[in-house]
Amino acid sequence: MSDISLSALSALSTVQQVSANNIANVNTEGFRASSVTLESGPGDQGVRVSAIRESSAPAPFIGGVEGANTDIATEMVDMITTGHAFSANTAVVRASEEMTGHLLNMIV
Repeated sequence: MSDISLSALSALSTVQQVSANNIANVNTEGFRASSVTLESGPGDQGVRVSAIRESSAPAPFIGGVEGANTDIATEMVDMITTGHAFSANTAVVRASEEMTGHLLNMIV
């Protein structure tokens, strides 16, 4: 169970990094936001990143200059959702480690 949550933590970390990069470049001329696609891990266990794709959505033109196509509202909602999923998987890893510790204490 812990390995599944660890794979999720790794994938969710990548999602957060991509969102943070999109937000950091919101004022970068011509910047194209990226998104992460997740898939089931090996043997349908866990989750992993299958692709990071650049958005083809049009960017706004302001004063004749093409801006970034980053949607701040979407990025913030995604970051909050990913943060909650990260916290849940961290709790699973912590509980698994505590159970392993209790089991070892019982054996010793």
